[in-house]
Order: sequence, then C-alpha cells, then structure tokens
Amino acid sequence: GRNMGNFSPPQMLFLALVFIVVSGIPVAGYFLFRRNAVQRRLERIIAPPQDNAGRDGESAKWVETVARAAGPLAKLSIPDEGWEDSELRRRFIQAGLRNPNAPIFFFAVKTVFAFGVPLVLWLLRISSGSDMPMEEFYFYVALLSAVGFYLPNFVLNRITASRQREIFESFPDAIDLLTICVEAGLSLEAALNRVAVEVQLQSQVLAEELQLVCLEFRAGSGKERGLRNLAMRTGVEDVETLVGMLVQSEKFGTSIGESLRIHSETLRVKRQQRAEELAAKVAVKLIFPLVLCIFPSILIVVAGPAMIQIGKFLSSMASG
Repeated sequence: GRNMGNFSPPQMLFLALVFIVVSGIPVAGYFLFRRNAVQRRLERIIAPPQDNAGRDGESAKWVETVARAAGPLAKLSIPDEGWEDSELRRRFIQAGLRNPNAPIFFFAVKTVFAFGVPLVLWLLRISSGSDMPMEEFYFYVALLSAVGFYLPNFVLNRITASRQREIFESFPDAIDLLTICVEAGLSLEAALNRVAVEVQLQSQVLAEELQLVCLEFRAGSGKERGLRNLAMRTGVEDVETLVGMLVQSEKFGTSIGESLRIHSETLRVKRQQRAEELAAKVAVKLIFPLVLCIFPSILIVVAGPAMIQIGKFLSSMASG
C-alpha cells in the first residue's frame, strides 16, 4: 500500500489500461481463433488431399477470421449506401483487390490510424509526464491522425498505378498477338482466349483481365458489356481506346483485323511520342541536382583556394 501510493492517478490509469490490453489480447485471440472438436472433425473430412488446396483453405480461413475481427472497426468509416457503385469501389477493382474482405481491412486500418494514434499519444503523454504545450500536442496529434487516415489511400493509389503500369507496358504486345489471331481467322472471343494464354508469360495481370473477359463471354454477357467491363477494371487509357474501337467495329460491321492493325500502328506512334517526351524532360530535370548538388561542390573546389588567397591579401592590406 505504501508503494502504491507513490503512483499518481494518471499513472495508475495507464497501468490499468496496459494490464487490460496485455491480458485481453490473448483472451480475445483465443475466443476468435479457437476451433471446437466438431469443426476440427469437419475440416478433416472436407479438407482436400492436395497440399496447395489445404494451404489456400487455411489462408482463406485466416483472412476471413481477421476480417470478422476487424468488421466493427470498419463500420465506423465504411459508407452505408452506394458502396458498390462508388468511385472507391472502382479503385479497389483497378488495384486488383477483388476480395470481399478488402474494404473491411481498408476502412479498419483507416479507423485505427484515425482514432488509435491519438489515444496512444495521449497515454504516452500521461505516462511520461511531458510538459509539451497543449496547442503543440494537439497539432502533432492532428497531423499524425491525418497522415494515418490518408496513408491507406496513398498505398491503394500506388498499387493501382503499379498495376496499370504493368498493363500499359504489356498491352502493345497483346494487341499484336490479337491482330495476328484475328487475321488468321479466329473469332474475337477465341483470339482473346489465345492471347490470354500467350501473354501470361509476360504479364499475369493482363492475362487475368483477358481471361475474365472470356469468362464473361461464356457466361452469356454481350461483347460490348464484357469489353466495357475490361476498360473499367483496368482504368488504362489505351485499353479504353481499344475497347471503343472494338465496340464500334462490332456495331458497324467493319473488319476487326484492319481496325486492330491501324490501332496497333497508332499505339506504337503514341509510345514513341511518350518516349521522346520523357527524353526531352531529362534536361529540365537535371537542372535541379546540378544546381543544388554538383555546382556548389565544383564552385568550392575551383573558387575556394582563390577566395582564401583573396581573404589573406585583404587582411594583410588592412593590417598594413
């Protein structure tokens, strides 16, 4: 009792919270991840004999369990209505995150960063007894909360940009293969299926998108709708242009092979122009490292000794 009296009320509150967190996390994990005897027997009966399938099943169960645990946090920031048709949902599709649990993870992380960071900083302030002014403390809390809240958006944009870059770099070769297949007498559906198989060695992402188009065709979806969905899922301008050209060729009955050849030449010229544009920007981009890094060092090496001699000469003149 004598030692307990040495702690202030804020410190006692912090110790109680630490005890609750340390003891509560294992208990919560036990109740979330435990499996009873009936579930274990059912898993042994239903589990496939292949090792890969078993690992995929375990991974899916793990993702589902974590998503179920993160569900209450995600509900604090996930939109209630219009989620399926929202722009953010389209960004998830363009990033290749088609798992139904992806939005739950996304909004749960945003909620934890938005509300968890201020709480942790407040507990650290109480436990350390910092004398930082409240205005400065509130500024840092707001800054870290804003950074944490928008950090998942930045990561999502980076994933989307990387995926679109891979599709953009592999798309011209896919168009050339598609042109050859169509001119050889294959239909558009068979040509897309063949291109999806061949381009898989170069880009798995583009191959999956083309395979999804073929699956939509087989499921009874119209060609226009399947191609429009391809443009929506990728978000790449060149894919949207190709889709528009193929849709117009289907509507007006023009030759798809000739249209693809013209589009391939146009795309090749466009790539060349983009390369020339990037090459022309190199000279401008080199100005900043030259002026800020290389030029000062050269100036010091060349003019440094002269400035020292001039300084010594002026000091001798002043003393004389």
